[in-house]
Amino acid sequence: MLNSIFDKHRRSLLIFIDLFAIVISFFGAFLLRFDFTIPAEYSSIYWVWLPVFIVIKLAIFSLFGLYKGIWRYTSLWDLINIAKAVFIASIILIVVFGFIEGLEKFPRSIFLLDLILTTIIVCANRVVVRLYYTHFYTELFSDNEKIKKNLVLIGAGKTGEKIAREIINTPTSPYKIIGFVDDDPNKRGAMLHGYKILGNVADLEHITLTYDELLITAPSSSGEQMRRIVKHCKATGKRYKIVPSLSELIDNDISLSSIRDVSYVDLLGREEVKLDKNSIELLLKGKRVLITGAGGSIGSELVKQCVAFNPAEIICLDISEQNLFTITADMERVKSNAIIKPILGDILQVKNMEKIFNENRPQIIFHAAAYKHVPIQELHPWAAVATNVGGTVNLVELSDKYRVEKFVLVSTDKAVNPINVMGATKRLAEKLIQSINIDSDTQYLAVRFGNVIGSSGSAIPTFQKQINLGGPVTITHPEMTRYFMSIQEAAQLILQAGALVEEKGKIFLLDMGKPIKIDQMARDLIRLSGFEPDKDIPIAYTGLRPGEKLYEELQSKDEKVVVSEHKKIMILYEDNHQMNWAALKSAVKDLLKISENLDSGEIQLKLKQLLPDYIPRSFMPLTEEDRMQPFTIKGQA
Repeated sequence: MLNSIFDKHRRSLLIFIDLFAIVISFFGAFLLRFDFTIPAEYSSIYWVWLPVFIVIKLAIFSLFGLYKGIWRYTSLWDLINIAKAVFIASIILIVVFGFIEGLEKFPRSIFLLDLILTTIIVCANRVVVRLYYTHFYTELFSDNEKIKKNLVLIGAGKTGEKIAREIINTPTSPYKIIGFVDDDPNKRGAMLHGYKILGNVADLEHITLTYDELLITAPSSSGEQMRRIVKHCKATGKRYKIVPSLSELIDNDISLSSIRDVSYVDLLGREEVKLDKNSIELLLKGKRVLITGAGGSIGSELVKQCVAFNPAEIICLDISEQNLFTITADMERVKSNAIIKPILGDILQVKNMEKIFNENRPQIIFHAAAYKHVPIQELHPWAAVATNVGGTVNLVELSDKYRVEKFVLVSTDKAVNPINVMGATKRLAEKLIQSINIDSDTQYLAVRFGNVIGSSGSAIPTFQKQINLGGPVTITHPEMTRYFMSIQEAAQLILQAGALVEEKGKIFLLDMGKPIKIDQMARDLIRLSGFEPDKDIPIAYTGLRPGEKLYEELQSKDEKVVVSEHKKIMILYEDNHQMNWAALKSAVKDLLKISENLDSGEIQLKLKQLLPDYIPRSFMPLTEEDRMQPFTIKGQA
């Protein structure tokens, strides 16, 4: 009832409160100046000039927007604005008073005292309202209080401070803060927003205060630090969650709504990507952007990341109706002026692609459509050749014909010294863009990187399903390693690579960090799920599958790495002379024709002719380690 009356007459009530503050301040200035006994001759001056002080101060306050803000959210900047308004009003009053009455016989200290008192009282009004809403309103009026969860925040840095402030300022929040823990010894015993820093992370098990949940607010911690934090969280037996890193958030806005369970991405501890947003905006702003494979793992994230840079239109091309529906529905929830245009199509259908290019005239293309699962493509090499090579030929030729400004091919570390068809076809796709680039006005480039966490059919979702079913978790080889990064990081760096001003036809290599043992990854996931590996969830080793390597490489012996403008992106320079487009296209057409015969051996031989570094596993002698057990297709590591 009281809240509805206040909301209806808010401005009038705020002005009345300030009017009262002005009266008290002016009267207080006289009392302080004359030791609480105001002479009769000055008392008359007070009553004559009080209305003038009220009118001028309220007018200046209104001019400075003091009645537009919401007092319950008063910030430091609001208080600074009040100080400015009071100072300007005091200067005007001094000028007006001096012009009419003169300042010779009037104590000028009254103006100073009035300025100080008005600033203090007006600011205090706002601060009291804020304190009421943040510390007392919930306890007095909220029906939600009895079900609030007592929360301990791990990390008293910027993220922890922001989350704590949001909890305090949100009466309907399901959380009540108990305190913080932080490993910085200088913060121990300190207070943040009125809550004590209770100790370091190792002290979690010994906290005597009652709490229900833990919230990790240190998303920039390294992988090793995060593992230690998670270990201590698990030891408490309490539920724990995390605030994600900025790279996961499209609008970079950390809030309570972004809180989620700890995932393997957090254990990677990848350094936060710092983008040159100006260069990316220069690439995308106002442009028509075509993304192939827009419904896939990488493609859909590229769509989401592109929106932030204000393209005129994003043309989402995908062969999957379901994937296309999903990304379109996701983008409908994002506020953007960009037109999202879904197109159901197959990059192998030349006439349809020609129609799409002719009608939409894309200016920037990110080519993410490809077959990627190594064992499946070993069994169906004709499909890999048709899509990864034939589809790329169609797109690069149309890009040249329709004068696309920039074409970015999404490649893979499996293209380096490939031993499988998938890697060989992606390496051939790299050579295609390098070759056509020589005489084209379009700028072609490729971005090469390793595995992305959580992509469709990859190791982590597969392991998680196996864990949920009680195991066993199947790993092909105990010594297998892979490079990993998050989908968000990969998409951001693809955009950044596309925005770099470099020579045409280059292959960009993303900084993948250190390779990770798949065995260790599986064990970490089991522990994250609340189990112990080998004890609660068994691990089974199934042997290398067709086309798999024990480890991946990021560059071949003929490629030289050169640093770029961005520290997480490198440029690969190749010594080998590029084949001219006509010759390469002719050879690729022969490969595509051979693939129509559905003969794996012929396809591998032709790929070997085109790519001397390609050594199919069927051409290599198998070791005893390779023959551990028969393979099964259960996800791509």
